[in-house]
Amino acid sequence: MAKINENYLKLPGSYLFSTIAKKVAAYSEQNPDKEIIKMGIGDVTKPLAPSVTEAMHRAVDEMGTAEGFHGYGPEQGYDFLREKIVEKDYKAREMDIKPDEIFVSDGAKSDCGNIGDIFAKDNKVAVCDPVYPVYVDTNAMAGRAGDFVNGHWTNLYYMPCTEENGFMPELPEEKVDIIYLCFPNNPTGVSATREQLKPWIKYAKENGSVILYDSAYEAFITDPDVPHSIYELDGAKEVAIEFRSFSKTAGFTGTRCAYTVVPHELKLNGTELNGLWNRRQCTKFNGVPYIIQRGAEAVYSDEGYAETREAIRYYLDNAKIIRDALTEAGLTVYGGENAPYIWAKTPDGMKSWDFFDKLLEEAGVVTTPGAGFGPSGEGYIRLTAFSTKENTIKAMEKIKKIL
Repeated sequence: MAKINENYLKLPGSYLFSTIAKKVAAYSEQNPDKEIIKMGIGDVTKPLAPSVTEAMHRAVDEMGTAEGFHGYGPEQGYDFLREKIVEKDYKAREMDIKPDEIFVSDGAKSDCGNIGDIFAKDNKVAVCDPVYPVYVDTNAMAGRAGDFVNGHWTNLYYMPCTEENGFMPELPEEKVDIIYLCFPNNPTGVSATREQLKPWIKYAKENGSVILYDSAYEAFITDPDVPHSIYELDGAKEVAIEFRSFSKTAGFTGTRCAYTVVPHELKLNGTELNGLWNRRQCTKFNGVPYIIQRGAEAVYSDEGYAETREAIRYYLDNAKIIRDALTEAGLTVYGGENAPYIWAKTPDGMKSWDFFDKLLEEAGVVTTPGAGFGPSGEGYIRLTAFSTKENTIKAMEKIKKIL
């Protein structure tokens, strides 16, 4: 008889955002006449930049000709996109990343989850708490997390990020093998400076650890002391894999394009992880469509850059509106300055899910309960700045009214 992967049976309930969607659907069914403003899931609302859609239209036309048709492309991504990524995202900031260290994919979420394929099951994994659920759930599916007991996985090393430590993880007190870091952070919206990241490079070198660095929100950074890439730090290429995404940078949430950087310098027991990831991708992935990659390439044109930066500023303005309004309403608020996420403390010690329900039922505003991101997220909610400005202002007025 065939056997299932029993690690899936250990997963608690459903995926966080699926649970939220069910709650919102139930509320909508019971209150069909009430407006709902969604500020929970980090999905963008502004359309793709004109330069991007024009490039995709041209690519569609190419695909309709015999000489311009593209079938299976390189699993690692087309050279025209990889070279633009190197030039604009790394060389422009004086980082030496090579095109064959870039792997274009269909999303940072996919890569953050799939990267575990190249690591042994018995690696000790450290995660921030609160944390983006994909890091935890995919390691649980692979059997690295142990058992889920009293809200914690028994074999994960949790790094609490709380008010007391400025929502900044502290170095593990024991040896861990794989470390997930995300800056600017999802869900807290907090960013790490170069000085705050330096000890992590040192720790990884001393312990033979690998840092999995999620920088999907780097485009929102405005503080010059906050690095856009971990490779801005000396020695990082020897210990870190970086994940980047076009989803929030250029509105590709539904279009799907991202990339992962695996430097040749990163080795375990003399084996380059670049080659292992390449082998994994060639086996399990057929590459991002040509049309999509042409659209992503257009993001790096002068026009595309200007258009996407305008959208980033739009969302950062929304973040300020949210910060100011919630602060005025008496809530303690973090994030939203170098990130599209706002992390707000619930009033009067209210539980995260209770405050989520209150905002949904009384204001028609959907947020994300902090408890869904881990034990240390209890007592907080996350809001995103990706709604329209009109709805952002309207949602804040509704929340202030009930508070």
